[in-house]
Amino acid sequence: MNDEVYDFPPFRPPSEAESLLVRVTRGCPWNRCTFCPMYKGVKFETRTAEAVMADIDTAGTFTNGRVKTVFIGDSDSLVSTRRTICGVMDQLYAKFPAVERVTSYARAQTLRRKSVEALVAIRAAGLTRLHIGLETGSEYLLKRIQKGAGPETMVSGVNKAKQAGFEISLYVLLGIGGVADSFHHAVETAALINRMAPDYVRVRTLAPQPDTGLYEQWQQGEFELPGPEVILREQRCLIDRLDVRCEYLSDHVSNYVPVNGKLPVDKPAMISMLDDTLERLSGDEAFKKRLDRMPYLRRL
Repeated sequence: MNDEVYDFPPFRPPSEAESLLVRVTRGCPWNRCTFCPMYKGVKFETRTAEAVMADIDTAGTFTNGRVKTVFIGDSDSLVSTRRTICGVMDQLYAKFPAVERVTSYARAQTLRRKSVEALVAIRAAGLTRLHIGLETGSEYLLKRIQKGAGPETMVSGVNKAKQAGFEISLYVLLGIGGVADSFHHAVETAALINRMAPDYVRVRTLAPQPDTGLYEQWQQGEFELPGPEVILREQRCLIDRLDVRCEYLSDHVSNYVPVNGKLPVDKPAMISMLDDTLERLSGDEAFKKRLDRMPYLRRL
């Protein structure tokens, strides 16, 4: 058995809760987003192929090869070389023959820079789904939160990944426009998602975290955090304006309401759920107080 301590990725999407975690990179190569508390204090590095292979061998020993889904960490594994990623895929499928899905976080900027040929090779090797943080479709807000990619970069990166055959899971951050830009955020985000036509849209609700730029802006009164009513109306606007065939998921503890469904068929039921919640919010003081407390009980 390998003597090296198994190197777990510290973060993964909720949808990968049952997945084997394999760390190909450490940290985030960008790590400047004002809302994000992840990977702070972690110097970005790509792990050696030998170290990753050793982790896969160790995982194979502990699981007896009984693994069906795998998540590749950390934040942007595709910055690694095509050779490294394809080698990791080969080792995974050899060690775990029952694997059905292998996913990873990916930055749109990295996808834009990667050649289609490289992405096709990585997809053919067995990386099946990419989780991409869109956050917002607003060019203004993307700059304000220092995302490091504008709308056209987002579209270009996602379309290139789709061309290579990847499933695309986009993340939207409800509340990132504050109170003042809530409607703008919803409208621009829906418009950009319609251009990208992802397989999944997953929403999170902003809860500013200490040691982030946005938290400091909030504490200093430079950012007005939206309350439940604004967030619910923002989400309603977003869903109403989406014109894509995809699965929409509120699969995170940060969200006020578990609005889930397949668009466009489930759109009326999803909007109805939000309308019912807004109506209850206006007439049920205990319910309003419970939702008001939620930001203090969750992390991004």
